[in-house]
Amino acid sequence: MVDIALDPNMYYRSMSTAQTLHKAAELGYQYVELSPNSEFHFWHHYPKADDAFVDELKKAQKDTGVRVRTLNPVFNWSSVDEAERTAQVRNWKRLLELADQLDVRDIVSEFSGNPNTPRECEAQWYRSIEELTPYFEKYGIQLNMEAHPYDFVETNDAAYSIVRSVNKDWIGYEYCFPHTFHLSEGDGDISRMIKHTAAKLREVHIADSFNHLANDGNRYIINPPGVDARVHQHNEIGLGDVQWDSAFETLREVGFDGIVSVCVFGWHEKADEINRRMLKRIQDELA
Repeated sequence: MVDIALDPNMYYRSMSTAQTLHKAAELGYQYVELSPNSEFHFWHHYPKADDAFVDELKKAQKDTGVRVRTLNPVFNWSSVDEAERTAQVRNWKRLLELADQLDVRDIVSEFSGNPNTPRECEAQWYRSIEELTPYFEKYGIQLNMEAHPYDFVETNDAAYSIVRSVNKDWIGYEYCFPHTFHLSEGDGDISRMIKHTAAKLREVHIADSFNHLANDGNRYIINPPGVDARVHQHNEIGLGDVQWDSAFETLREVGFDGIVSVCVFGWHEKADEINRRMLKRIQDELA
């Protein structure tokens, strides 16, 4: 059985983090994955949560029966600026302390580097992992890594090689479906990528996306042409080019039984209906 978690990103603008657990319960979810928000942990910033915030989340868990299943922090721990990297490692240490207080034992994150300095960023990431290993092991927290567009590693196989190279049982892999066409350089070969990573695949992110390289590459347009940027979407299933029949079939074939995070972004006006439909589809396919 998979654990289906709601990423409440589309609700952060209208309610507190604790209130998103009540919203998740209303929608039928048993778990949430808390992605970056300014009340808890924001991109590349020191976590702002205090003991009162933790107590509020614990109360929300008790009142709703919805559990904070995992956190999804993004810290710039692969920075080639050593002072910046050191500060981001400090951010990680505080986040791990907060995760332990909440009894969260799974965290998913990004490599958070720069594709223009891949070798240097990779070396910095390994340095950060070495410094943080005692803290992950002290708290018994599992880390699942994903490749991300505009990171120092953007493709599935290269990211998985880095994950494997650390050679730690507590470091696993996360496959992000809305990144499929960046992960595969436009091929969209989901079945092969999932099978390749199956030994350490512990979480998947579910949302749809268009293939930015399809046809002549003009399915969406970036100006000025050739700008150093990446574009992708986190859409509802069906609003994109991901081959979902193959995706779910492959997850069943490899016996995936980890965390499934519903992470549709940018459709706030339809958030409730989208998240209900996403939950139903995943339950039908994987539960």
